[in-house]
Amino acid sequence: MRKGSIEVKAGNIIIGGGNPVVVQSMTNTDTLDTQATVSQIIRMVGQGCQMVRVTAADIPQAENLYKIKNELVKRNIDVPLVADIHFNPKAAEISASVADKIRINPGNYVDRHWREGFTVQDYRDILQKAKENLSPLIDICKKHSTSIRIGVNHGSLSERILFKYGNTPLAMAESAMEFLRMFAEMDFNQIVVSMKASDVAVMYRANKLLVEKMEQERMYYPLHLGVTEAGNGEDGRIKSICGIAPLLLQGIGDTVRVSLTEKPENEMPIALQLAHIAEDKSSMTRKIGEIAYNLLENKITKEEIRSNYSDIPDFVIKDILQALGIERYKAEFVACPSCGRTKYDIESALEKVKKACSHLKGLKIAVMGCIVNVPGEMADADYGYIGAGNGTVNLYKGKELMMAHINESEAVDKLTELIKHDGKWS
Repeated sequence: MRKGSIEVKAGNIIIGGGNPVVVQSMTNTDTLDTQATVSQIIRMVGQGCQMVRVTAADIPQAENLYKIKNELVKRNIDVPLVADIHFNPKAAEISASVADKIRINPGNYVDRHWREGFTVQDYRDILQKAKENLSPLIDICKKHSTSIRIGVNHGSLSERILFKYGNTPLAMAESAMEFLRMFAEMDFNQIVVSMKASDVAVMYRANKLLVEKMEQERMYYPLHLGVTEAGNGEDGRIKSICGIAPLLLQGIGDTVRVSLTEKPENEMPIALQLAHIAEDKSSMTRKIGEIAYNLLENKITKEEIRSNYSDIPDFVIKDILQALGIERYKAEFVACPSCGRTKYDIESALEKVKKACSHLKGLKIAVMGCIVNVPGEMADADYGYIGAGNGTVNLYKGKELMMAHINESEAVDKLTELIKHDGKWS
């Protein structure tokens, strides 16, 4: 049984309220390139995508959503557009008048200034300021029937939330609850909430906590599920299943996105399998989800898996254990799916890094498209390979920048040299 929630509209789609699970993805084109973006959206829709998110990082990109939507209308493509907002409240306000839904991140939208500590009054003042900042946006959303996704990301929690709760699933849930309470005070309820992390266990627990907290306060908003920066290939797909499927199997979740470092249309087959996981009881996706659920809830040991699921190939079981952080037999790669902010060809970059480093058992390497999610999503990575623009890459060791603006043609060799210098190469 699906968890009950209110219905939230996004264009011609209704999320929650017992409606079918909605499959969505995100473009990775330059939002200012109208034709490239429209063409990609058409391909995504052709593969089953029901909702498309587009980067609106600044005012010009937000304004170009008009052209994108008009071009889609001309081609008879009726798909809801979601504007992805990070640091620019004005871009959110412009987007809200044309997009069907906007996504804001509480950690990026307010209180980004570092300080040594926060008093009780500081908390009140910051939240009051956030409410004042959001008020014009809410008015626009009400006027245009635009819904909002509160997208909490483990890698970009505010300093205030981190100071109080640490970098934990609880911090993620509390970050969302602050905004839900704020929106309730402004009489706005067309909200979807997401708790995303590249760590499967963190993502899973954050969503479970959020559901508990919402129920305690009689809030019933739909949930968007996804494991962010899952990577590519079978690794990325199994990691996504391990985070999303166990929640869907408990009736939690109303819309899903499988974030792969591949063409967005490649995400559709596995996302559609997840959306229908309740009906398809014999699929491999369902079985992987069941195993992941039992492991996350401590209902099964890793030794019992092989006897209980003898039809599952051994390499799949190993990949499940790797995805859940229970057992590592190869390197782990945290890699964003790319978007309009990406500074280089991250798909080929990830393949090159994986080819060079996959054998390094236990190492965690982040391959990221831009600076937006770098501070948090690669916080626990051993090394980072980050697009810096103009054909260059920045290399990190942990959180420390080791080499800046390395030519892409040399970057993988420089990364392996760095690993060798640290004595972690085999």
